[in-house]
Amino acid sequence: MTTHFPPPCVPLAHADTTLARQGFALLDADSVQQWLDVPAQELAALEPSWDDLCSDRYLKDGGRYRKRRHSCFVVEGPLLRQVPHRVHWQPLEYNALHGGMQRWFEPISPAVVATRAWQRLLLQTAAVASALKGAQTWYVEAHQFRIDTTDGIGRPTPEGAHRDGMELVAVFLVQRHGIKGGESRVFEAHGPSGQRFTLSQPWSLLLLDDERVIHESTPIQPLEPGLLGWRDTLVLTCRSGGFQGD
Repeated sequence: MTTHFPPPCVPLAHADTTLARQGFALLDADSVQQWLDVPAQELAALEPSWDDLCSDRYLKDGGRYRKRRHSCFVVEGPLLRQVPHRVHWQPLEYNALHGGMQRWFEPISPAVVATRAWQRLLLQTAAVASALKGAQTWYVEAHQFRIDTTDGIGRPTPEGAHRDGMELVAVFLVQRHGIKGGESRVFEAHGPSGQRFTLSQPWSLLLLDDERVIHESTPIQPLEPGLLGWRDTLVLTCRSGGFQGD
């Protein structure tokens, strides 16, 4: 039996205040579409690009369960620009497993970056960061992830519960296929409270004030033994002052 804890989604009008009050907020797919002001079919048109991700060669557990692409952008108000392809780096303080490593991932496809839906995703996420932390230039890292059950089990966050060293983290669920698990967990960074829930609706969204909460996703397993399952996400992180590692 697979148990799903429904995400406590809030109306779009309450997203900013909820995020400021408790350090995280959840939006369902209809609210995300309204927030982005793009038709559902434009978001759906991005989904096939998750079939073209590249294996993560840096997993210290030797796993083959993670594929990804990564690109970086700068958002200044309504202006969005992509920066030259660069390394993804995190300090050990935030990622004890893979921190301190220069990890070069294949960039996100130019065809994806050129779409209006992609641009709205980045601009609106940066706008949330400005509402939360004050208007400023945002250094945005974009990660396309696919976690699958190639090894029998897939680990969305092999580093465990963590912070990312950012002001804002946005986790969009893109698709779940043939899996159980993959529960999201959010905890106060300096308190006892936490919540658990399962994102299952394509293009639902978890917003995180990374300075106030820590987060993780539990491992996934196939619903049917021997059949491949996967969980696709888009993770956008907003940081002020520059990219990590600058």
